[in-house]
Amino acid sequence: MKKIFIVDDNDANLWIAKNALDGTYETYAMPSAKRMFKLLDKITPDIILLDVEMPEMDGFEALKKLKSTERLKSIPVAFFTGTHDPELEKRGTEMGAVDFIVKPFSQSVMINKIEAYTNKKELP
Repeated sequence: MKKIFIVDDNDANLWIAKNALDGTYETYAMPSAKRMFKLLDKITPDIILLDVEMPEMDGFEALKKLKSTERLKSIPVAFFTGTHDPELEKRGTEMGAVDFIVKPFSQSVMINKIEAYTNKKELP
């Protein structure tokens, strides 16, 4: 079963995303990038769904750290965001994010996106 990290400082968003994906994926929900990096020492996910705006370390800082770490840089990262901001999307994709998922999200659209990005690793 594919492993997904869901990182969002909003408990309601974590709960909604986790419930939408549980059963289809092995999900790990956490409220901060700091917690994510601790768990990355033990588990390597197939994809990370990462909130853009969080205290302590925002999504962009976390993505930069992920992409600068050899062992973690190939993990696909899709940003969660509450706004559709083309400048944020441009910045994120230039930094290596594979997609932006706007909250509130459609469960079927999110699953289709996750499958597209996690199946890329399986291609020759």
